[in-house]
Amino acid sequence: MSESTQIGNRKATRSIMNEYGIHAKKGFGQNFLTDPEILDRIVDAAEVTKKDNVIEIGPGIGALTEQLANAASQVVAVEIDQDLIPVLEKTLADHNNVTVINQDILKANLPELIQQQFTDPTKPIKVVANLPYYITSPILMGLLASPVEWTSITVMMQKEVAQRLTAKPGTKQYGALTLAIEYQMDAEIAFNVSRHSFIPAPNVDSAIVVLKQRQQPLTVKPFDKQKLMGFIRGCFAHRRKSLWNNLQSVIDKDAETKEKMIKVLEQLELSPQIRPEKLTLSQFTELLNALYQENLI
Repeated sequence: MSESTQIGNRKATRSIMNEYGIHAKKGFGQNFLTDPEILDRIVDAAEVTKKDNVIEIGPGIGALTEQLANAASQVVAVEIDQDLIPVLEKTLADHNNVTVINQDILKANLPELIQQQFTDPTKPIKVVANLPYYITSPILMGLLASPVEWTSITVMMQKEVAQRLTAKPGTKQYGALTLAIEYQMDAEIAFNVSRHSFIPAPNVDSAIVVLKQRQQPLTVKPFDKQKLMGFIRGCFAHRRKSLWNNLQSVIDKDAETKEKMIKVLEQLELSPQIRPEKLTLSQFTELLNALYQENLI
């Protein structure tokens, strides 16, 4: 067990909520984890050590933050709910290696945050978070599009979303998020978490997913990853439409452009009517490069 489970149990959580008049806000997707064993397992899955800097997204009242502080060199906890800042200052008062920031992680300049908030920003950076279900995908896409080279990203999310991260082409779960993960990370579902481990209990079960940097990152010259991810998101903008229809939303179309697009698809042996979810990551990269060669992108 960790050095302390002061915050992360059901009795302590209820006591803190009552003391500060805290009610879980649906607008922020708040569900407070109240299982010390699960908290320990998250830290273990993230393999946090005293050599690591950790960014935690959505610390809530500090249950997971406390365990991360025990294990990490330094923790920067980013909390969007201003009402929780004084609570965190109290619950984490004994941990001098924790900095709490009142900010929306989707609007944060992550490289700047790392340089400004960590005493030694050259240490490995790990993200650990219990993500709000309603913005899981935007947060993950933002982390992956960032120029920061995360050592790992360990996040709790809705079980169904977790299954999307390791989905195969042609399946219902496969999409832009799957490809963004595959491009630069290896994904593994570490374990599942019952909905009954939270106050209030959500309507679905959760899963802990660990993303680690690929040992041999893919390269998509002449593009950077932001360009590729933007292209893939455009191709998945309308999941029920064909690749052809989605491409026409991505590329300015005229008669000459359409002819070039048809030529590219023929060269790659891709049917215009194929759905985007049928394409592999390598096919998307080949398509992007071919469109570039024809001056279409």
